[in-house]
Amino acid sequence: MDLNLKNKIVIVTGGSKGIGLGITNALLKEGAIPAIVSRNKESVDKLVQNIKANGGEALGVIAELTDPEQCKRAVHEVVKFYGKIDGVVNNAGTNDGVGLENGSYTDFVKSLHKNLIHYYLIAHYALESLKKSKGSIVNIGSKTSVTGQGGTSGYAAANGGRNALTREWAVELLPFGIRVNEVIVAECFTPLYEKWINTFENPEEKLKQITNKIPLDNRMTTAEEIANMVVFLLSNKSSHTTGQQIYVDGGYTHLDRAITK
Repeated sequence: MDLNLKNKIVIVTGGSKGIGLGITNALLKEGAIPAIVSRNKESVDKLVQNIKANGGEALGVIAELTDPEQCKRAVHEVVKFYGKIDGVVNNAGTNDGVGLENGSYTDFVKSLHKNLIHYYLIAHYALESLKKSKGSIVNIGSKTSVTGQGGTSGYAAANGGRNALTREWAVELLPFGIRVNEVIVAECFTPLYEKWINTFENPEEKLKQITNKIPLDNRMTTAEEIANMVVFLLSNKSSHTTGQQIYVDGGYTHLDRAITK
């Protein structure tokens, strides 16, 4: 399906690895131009070089998203280079394990900066351009906001904030024709997920325990499946969809676990 995204400029935070890389690749397949915002210069430079070597177009922007000034500079760099922004995908973040018992005030606030505050800042600084393009925002969220996980207060709170901001922005931006939606992830096998699963004594057994509880096909969601929903929500094929939280998770969050193996 042609999603009419050709030459659209889309900011993707954390767009060089994991789910973000999946989103970057999906955008490229649709002819869009990803502006990849990351703090990892080596990773971004290599990715952009590969994209251009294969006939695509992309921009790498190096920024530490916990720094408000760098968020501002990143967005301005994209506008300066391309003259517009057609979409924003807020994706960067990490489940950093800042819990109620093992954390502190400082740890908790740092976690919010890692996982929530830059969502606001990137959208805030991109807003002027999005108004001109009648663009779209897609936030990436996590099931932890509705299920809890234990030992991860900062990340869970940040994702609750992502859910609330998605609905709030959808209302606030109605007059400008800017749609705002969220894709919520449960179990997706990314490099960060692999790192976490390898902390267990028997990683393969732990992974099997998890996949057996995923109703659809008893398997992990792929980054590509997340990305396919993201590009659809960015496109005008979803032109009357806003304020939605869409779970791409094989039914993991909401379906009865009794039906699984």
